Amino acid sequence: MFVEVIIPLALPKNYTWSVPPHLLDAVQPGVRVEVVLGRNKKYAGIVKRVLPSKPESFQPKDILNVLDPEPLLYTSQLQLWEWVADYYMCSEGEVMQAAVPANLKLSSESVLIWNEAAGYAPSDLSDAEYLVTEALELKKELRLSEVQQLLDAAVVYPVIKKLIEKNICYVWEELKQKYKVKTETYISLAAAYRNEDQLADLLNNWSRAPKQMELLLAYLHLVKTAGEVTKAELLKKSGASDAQLKGLLEKNILVAEKRAIDRISPLPRNIAIDFTLSPAQEKALAAIRETLEHKQVTLLHGVTASGKTQIYIKLIEEQIMQGKQVLYLLPEIALTAQTIRRLQKHFGGYIAIYHSKFNPNERVEIWNKVKSGDIKVVLGARSALFLPFRELGMIITDEEHDASYKQQEPAPRYHARDTAIYYASLFGAKVLLGSATPSVESYFNCMQDKYGLVTLAERFGDAGLPAIELIDIKKYPAKPKPVFTPPLIDAIQASLDAKKQVIIFQNRRGYAPYQVCDTCGWIPQCRDCDVTLTYHKTRNQLVCHYCGTIYPVIQTCLACGNHHFTQKNFGTEQVEELLGETFPEARTARMDYDSVKGKHDHDALIKLFEQQRIDLLVGTQMVVKGLDFEHVNLVCIVDADGILNFTDFRVNERAFQLMEQVSGRAGRKDDEGKVLIQVSNLQHPVLQFVKDHRYAELFEFELHNRKAFDYPPYTRLIRLVFKHREKHIAEEAAHIMAQGLKTHFGKYLSGPAQPVVDRIRNQYLWEILLKLPKDSRFIHQCKKEIHQQTVIIQSNKRYRAVVIQPDADPV
Repeated sequence: MFVEVIIPLALPKNYTWSVPPHLLDAVQPGVRVEVVLGRNKKYAGIVKRVLPSKPESFQPKDILNVLDPEPLLYTSQLQLWEWVADYYMCSEGEVMQAAVPANLKLSSESVLIWNEAAGYAPSDLSDAEYLVTEALELKKELRLSEVQQLLDAAVVYPVIKKLIEKNICYVWEELKQKYKVKTETYISLAAAYRNEDQLADLLNNWSRAPKQMELLLAYLHLVKTAGEVTKAELLKKSGASDAQLKGLLEKNILVAEKRAIDRISPLPRNIAIDFTLSPAQEKALAAIRETLEHKQVTLLHGVTASGKTQIYIKLIEEQIMQGKQVLYLLPEIALTAQTIRRLQKHFGGYIAIYHSKFNPNERVEIWNKVKSGDIKVVLGARSALFLPFRELGMIITDEEHDASYKQQEPAPRYHARDTAIYYASLFGAKVLLGSATPSVESYFNCMQDKYGLVTLAERFGDAGLPAIELIDIKKYPAKPKPVFTPPLIDAIQASLDAKKQVIIFQNRRGYAPYQVCDTCGWIPQCRDCDVTLTYHKTRNQLVCHYCGTIYPVIQTCLACGNHHFTQKNFGTEQVEELLGETFPEARTARMDYDSVKGKHDHDALIKLFEQQRIDLLVGTQMVVKGLDFEHVNLVCIVDADGILNFTDFRVNERAFQLMEQVSGRAGRKDDEGKVLIQVSNLQHPVLQFVKDHRYAELFEFELHNRKAFDYPPYTRLIRLVFKHREKHIAEEAAHIMAQGLKTHFGKYLSGPAQPVVDRIRNQYLWEILLKLPKDSRFIHQCKKEIHQQTVIIQSNKRYRAVVIQPDADPV
């Protein structure tokens, strides 16, 4: 028997291993196997398929071991990996690296093995070498960590190298299991004292050790109230020490037992739907059910605050009752915090949350429960798409337009919305896309009758859409440009006087995006990227937002020696500071990448805002995506010009989506909401669409422009990025690729050209863009040609270090 095995490396194709006779019965698709690649590097790979015959071109090595008694995942996940690798032009090993929790990917740890045939003279060894040799002779094998302890040194490689050269030992790689079951010590009464008479006799005749008596009484009280008693609870309740508990255990009065427990506390399973849908919601729900009977995918186009989540809850209830599983995707981790509380209220222990902020052990436990079917509903960010669902009935992709669904770095550069549609097709499951501002591509698919379309045009509870006012920033001249205009300040004050909350949106984090020397105009830039450094006042540092490098604040101009700098533009930190100065009585907080990094930081901040313990919330895109705050009656967009002036063909679509989503946070309950947008170009066409909430007109406007310039949804894009430390080598490689593609794809090819930011992490960038017709065979042929040209380019020694990154459907 031979098996094709996926290992977590970017190999061009999967390797084949043979199966020794004693492992034949244990091998099946989906199990992890221990394999050696190269001389002695071990990996835990996943069997993709069993092959009937031996490869013709080489003699496969044997697999060493089978690591799982049953498959880690199902064949549907292996099919998904294959599709993602093919469509997004990466390897299945890279998909495995992204899909499988870190603690299920075993790591290789070096072990020194004693050479039984070793002959050595102690005089030939240094003190450190002799110490390790003695330990090896005694123990026969040592891990690197043990050698470090033995020598009391972090760097031990020179010593090990010498021992290997002297043939005293050799290195073997051992696979190390990272996942550990969490255990808790439970305390119970010994069997001899479970009879009431015997227990009473023990307590009545107690003569010594009063502290132990207190501990025993504390246990008896806890066991009556809590049922089961953990060691930690008992010690905390009684205020006793480990030694006192040990005394009762040694006297065989109490018994300690270690048990495996869940890291994520389970909730009781119950379904409690305690709301009634409005007539408009009922009509939309009936329409969704009807369209899903005929089509696999339906788009729910519901205005902000129309109650889309309540419709999702009704659909989830139906799937649970049928014994099916549901995947509920959200674009941002920040959104999951508020949504999980709403869903747990209705579904209790049926639901679990999954995203990258969970630690590796927690992710393994959720993985196993989803695979067993124990978890019925998973709420998660895009990585939840790779969980091994057993009976998937529906995928709900909320805020389907959001660019955060697209993975950027590293590969696979997949789009979770599109991947979800393929994944659901493997189960015959249905997909519901939801958005107040659908992507042009999804809405186009509805117009082409590829997807079903259901519209929910009114807000829940008869709340009206917020009134949008444009503030012409040119009317209030100031140097530098004012952050808050007088009308904005007056509106914020009026909301505070009415005991309402305000959201202030600025799509730049940090304090100042860049600073300029007053004398010569020099601007501090990152050493490794061609971008300006952002000043972060709270940390008093300059930060590159592309590579993350941190620099000390520059006081002296490196060009002219001047000490005076002017800070240009403003980020969320400066907005927060100015709010504190302008409204000293108001409680202000900030939500951006810098302020909410911890696992529970998003949730804690959102709870404070929900409880009205924050008056003014400043934030980036995190504050605009689907969050529901009932006391917000004013939303301010401080700098709309920054949203409208990106160099991207989707800039109008994105600007409309962002501003419409921001405005949707206002007036979600009884109050009439208001949105103020500060902007200098009042004639921009997108502003007119936003002002009157006219999505259909924006869609027609965009379609006209996209068709004229061959952009999606009329074409499919593939972007090729070339990276190298030397600019001319990256450029040469890009031109060779363009020349190779011109024969068959010349009319669809743009570039090579340098991107706006042409150097990141000290790598120069060049790009090629292909706008291909929507013909799957033609696109597949193009991808094949790109792969062949990549092999040709990288076979040349001059271009071997050039990184060529293909990106299908870039956003």
